[in-house]
Amino acid sequence: KTRRSEDSAFCSVTIFPHCRYVRVNTLKTSVADTVDYLKREGFTYLGQARTVEDLTLKGTHFVQDMDIPEILIFSPKTDFHNHFLYKAGHLILQDKASCLPAHVLHPPPGSVVLDACAAPGNKTSHLAALMENRGRLLALDLDAKRLSTMSTLLLRAGVTCQTLRHQDFLKVDPQSAEYREVEYILLDPSCSGSGMVCLRDDSDTDPARLSSLAAFQLKCLKHALSFPRVNRLVYSTCSVHRQENEDVVSACLQENNHFRLVPVLPQWPEHGLPPLSQCLRASPSSTRTHGFFVAMLQRHSETEPMEPPAPVRYILN
Repeated sequence: KTRRSEDSAFCSVTIFPHCRYVRVNTLKTSVADTVDYLKREGFTYLGQARTVEDLTLKGTHFVQDMDIPEILIFSPKTDFHNHFLYKAGHLILQDKASCLPAHVLHPPPGSVVLDACAAPGNKTSHLAALMENRGRLLALDLDAKRLSTMSTLLLRAGVTCQTLRHQDFLKVDPQSAEYREVEYILLDPSCSGSGMVCLRDDSDTDPARLSSLAAFQLKCLKHALSFPRVNRLVYSTCSVHRQENEDVVSACLQENNHFRLVPVLPQWPEHGLPPLSQCLRASPSSTRTHGFFVAMLQRHSETEPMEPPAPVRYILN
């Protein structure tokens, strides 16, 4: 992976003075037990947030997220790096936007899931929690060092349903015995990282680099849809650029008319750029998170009516 990690807990404090996000790891504990533990420590629980205005927190105040129930939100300077719950794997330091892909894909327990570009592993552990450690979770990454770090993270999180592979996703044979039963895919490929405000630089808007990234992302997405039993796929990036987001999805749908976009989280305040309003976007201004893009594609029946895919605005080489 060439892109920078969107899972950096440090960045969520640096950029967003609004809140600190943590995800309760439901493989090891429950939200209710975590709230009780923190209240006994002196934190003040204000209940579930209703709007983004409720996320302006001070001192020891914290709330439960209104969209993803396993997320708790604290004031910006709250530091959990040395906290027992974090060190024991009960809490995952993860920005809310980074939790969206697994939450939207939501594979049921017992399913066969592929995390195509898995490191550093926070999304992988989230998928395992949603699966309740039941089923098969195949996690791939090209970077051996990041994969080793990810293995340690998953061990601490209590994940047991995973199979890690040091492998190029584009070289995986979808028809092979190991992969032909895959039903759910989370595809979070390398991107410009332009949604990571604290790490942005001039290369984030370089036209040649964006064109190259978009071509790679489109290739990955088309490959993902070639898995014979995949029923649902989530494509996500931590990019704000249409060329890496809506245009990649539109181009792929033009060549894969047996899949369609599925609307998700209708209450979400920011959606994909027209005409792809079924997708989600996240930003510091509208959702108080990193910049992010999420689209869910689902296989549809031949008898089910389909709208034609939207035209592509850019040519992807």
